[in-house]
Amino acid sequence: MFKRIDKLLIELPAPEYGDANAAAAVQELLGGKFGEMSTLNNYMYQSFNFRQKGKLKPFYDLVASITAEEFGHVELVANTINLLQKGTTFNADPDLAPMHNAKDKRNTYSFIANAQTALAGDSMGNAWTGNNVFSSNNLVLDLLHNFFLECGARTHKMRVYEMTDHPTAREMIGYLLVRGGAHIVAYAKALEIATGVDLTKMLPIPNLDNRVFDHAKKYEEQGVGNVLFTWNNDGDYNDIRKIWKGTNPSNGEPLIVKEGVPEGGAIPELDDLPEEFAPGIGPDEFEQIAKRLLANM
Repeated sequence: MFKRIDKLLIELPAPEYGDANAAAAVQELLGGKFGEMSTLNNYMYQSFNFRQKGKLKPFYDLVASITAEEFGHVELVANTINLLQKGTTFNADPDLAPMHNAKDKRNTYSFIANAQTALAGDSMGNAWTGNNVFSSNNLVLDLLHNFFLECGARTHKMRVYEMTDHPTAREMIGYLLVRGGAHIVAYAKALEIATGVDLTKMLPIPNLDNRVFDHAKKYEEQGVGNVLFTWNNDGDYNDIRKIWKGTNPSNGEPLIVKEGVPEGGAIPELDDLPEEFAPGIGPDEFEQIAKRLLANM
């Protein structure tokens, strides 16, 4: 089972301005083939379907613990997309077309279907599909696929980072470049233990250090890329220590397993959008809801 915590992995900076087209690009990092919905569901189904968990527990623990983190990555990217939509439309009489700017944005579906929030799809509006899930039940093949998947995800993050200079988008991407780098190393180390082949000699892929990106550099300096969390305080998944050990090949620093979860930051509060009829609860409705909530207490 999973435990939910009402925090984001990091504190996202409140945007001073919105950029709906940047939000459309960031959608690729959520619902694209190499997006966070794909990494989450790949690892989740691999962990559900894992054979001989007892004999191969360190590998199961690794995939299962990274699965839990990927839920947080999906949440972080979705909230970033939501924040990037700020100020695109305005509240006014419907006949004044308060959403006329939306017709000139790349992702008009976001305005029509989701009231300017994240979609379960990619940057071109294609819905995410379960066909992106790879769960072969062959341990080495799944680990190799995960290594490739994380390298592809890193590539896409770097490209989207270069597509937008919006500080909220870049803060999120900078953090995930570092965390994704940790996952690449984790799967490389797992493959080395399973096969004897040292894939860390291939890193980084692409051949560019995270410190080149200003919004990733600070997380590298904080050692964020050297840590794996168990996402559990009851002693479960601690066998990741048998894989996540030694030093980080990208910086030579010791690798650390921490029990529990990151400290995290606040989840942003989204304002109402009357022009989108969202949430569709006005002052009178709030008053009635409050009365019903307090009734019979």
